[in-house]
Amino acid sequence: MLTVTPRFSATHIDEIPRDLQPLAQTSMTLARVLAGRGVQDVANLDTAFNKMLPANSLTGITKAVALLDKAIDTQQKILIVGDFDCDGATSTALMVRVLREMGAQVDFLVPDRFKYGYGLTPEIVALGIETYHPDVIVTVDNGISSHAGVELAKAEGLTVIITDHHLTTQATPNADAVVNPNQLGCDFASKSLVGVGVAFYVLGNLAKVRRQANKSTTQVSRYIDLVALGTVADVGVLDQNNRILVHQGIQAIKQGRCCVGILALLEQASRQVADITAQDFGFILGPRINAAGRMDSMRIGIDCLLTDDWGEAQRLAHQLDKLNQERRQVEQGMRQQADSVLRTLENPSEQNAVNQVTHRKRSIILYQDEWHQGVIGIVAGRLKESYHVPAIVFAPADTALIEDDDAIKGSARSIEGIHIRDAIESVAQTYPELISHFGGHAMAAGLTIKRKNFEPFCKAFDEVIAAVADEVFAETLYSDGELTAGEFTVDFIDSLQTLAIWGHGFVAPIFDGVFVVQDYRVLKERHLKLWLSYPDVPFTIEAIWFNVDFDAIALSAINRSVSKVHLLYELEKNLFNGQTKLQLRVKKGVLLYTSVFADSYTI
Repeated sequence: MLTVTPRFSATHIDEIPRDLQPLAQTSMTLARVLAGRGVQDVANLDTAFNKMLPANSLTGITKAVALLDKAIDTQQKILIVGDFDCDGATSTALMVRVLREMGAQVDFLVPDRFKYGYGLTPEIVALGIETYHPDVIVTVDNGISSHAGVELAKAEGLTVIITDHHLTTQATPNADAVVNPNQLGCDFASKSLVGVGVAFYVLGNLAKVRRQANKSTTQVSRYIDLVALGTVADVGVLDQNNRILVHQGIQAIKQGRCCVGILALLEQASRQVADITAQDFGFILGPRINAAGRMDSMRIGIDCLLTDDWGEAQRLAHQLDKLNQERRQVEQGMRQQADSVLRTLENPSEQNAVNQVTHRKRSIILYQDEWHQGVIGIVAGRLKESYHVPAIVFAPADTALIEDDDAIKGSARSIEGIHIRDAIESVAQTYPELISHFGGHAMAAGLTIKRKNFEPFCKAFDEVIAAVADEVFAETLYSDGELTAGEFTVDFIDSLQTLAIWGHGFVAPIFDGVFVVQDYRVLKERHLKLWLSYPDVPFTIEAIWFNVDFDAIALSAINRSVSKVHLLYELEKNLFNGQTKLQLRVKKGVLLYTSVFADSYTI
């Protein structure tokens, strides 16, 4: 059997938080799901705009708004400097759209990840001055660590406003205003705003100030679709404040009150607007926008979010879809190489074939000269999920420069219990010569080192990880329990989807149970389709299991008359031939292949 840990194990109504007990009388499962996520009262699920945290506790927002207000009134040239991911793209598009509607002169610049790297670097400042001759620079989704770039801009007489959300333990740069809930000394109650959320707060406050002064303004909430997309795509923790932003954005899109670029991307993905969920931001829209920054230039993604012309939006959405397909192909090739490298490292006799790689018991750190910088973060995430250890994947900063003194860039992904940015900072503090730049969050970070420092960095990182408790590396499988027979319905899925906004930090419901295998089919040599029965359910339940480790099981062991599986799964709708049916999306499972459960294989 699978070893699962209940998120909340109540079996009686009186074990449910008091304010959730009315819900429990209707559905113990729904009450248990909410209680397992720390919800004590259904009021915590309120997603009305007026439930958002007030802006006045965001340090620096009053100064930033005053500077932007003046820039609009005096027609100063404003340059938005963004980032090359979906959060940066939505932040940039939001700033440009809103400021232009207020009457500002606005241009934008997004660093090419392959030429300039991340943030407000001196090189980007120089390029921005040469190209756009700005009076004011506004960063979105970056800038909190850009001390050198800020100093150059100030030396050139520019006003600098930083809006960012990334973590820092250092003093803020010498900008004219800095708005970041994670900067030192900021008392804003939610530290989970992403870059576009910070921009939304700044612009909303600016609109209020200008409205009260009878100046040209606009309704910033018109672009809540951009805020929702960036929040989910950047894996922002879905506390109540972020759930409000995402819920309102979903409702706007469903009602057609959104950028035509988002509608074109949904059309490109054959996704019905009426059925959009928060998961679509992370798995449908986000990857297509991100593909622009990974494979080409994020300007393509931003232009798609800025255009109001349907034909142009369709053209750009098609281009983004092609880039995303290219990204998938590159990612698949790199993942296959990574798996091959890891297998090789398990066989010491073959290690002479490996070029600049390492695999530690408590982490995976890999580098290859030919790897693509734009995809390393995705590959690191896949490795982290597969092996349940922190993973850092490096690629050349420039594939034409792969000598020892040349730069390589790494993207890190982590597991619960290991704050990856802090782990990298610990290395930087102990061995300051090893890391050129770094930044990020608890679960994801980026860094730049010299190629010759790869092995020393690996050893230094190992020293940090060695201090982590053993139990952190034991993956815990959480479950919201078993479903009753009557809950295997599309209506129950709808009730889950309307109950709350699910995502990072407010994870989607996941259940477990033992099923009889009626039939199975292998799809594309990697996936498993299952037809299952469950006690008192009068129909066959379909399940899909992606990327099964077939090395761990002999499928021929399945005897359809006695085989059972213990599955950990999510519920989803499967639309096929005009019919909507319930389907299980399997996350983990154990095959119990004899009638007396004499043996089992984990798959």
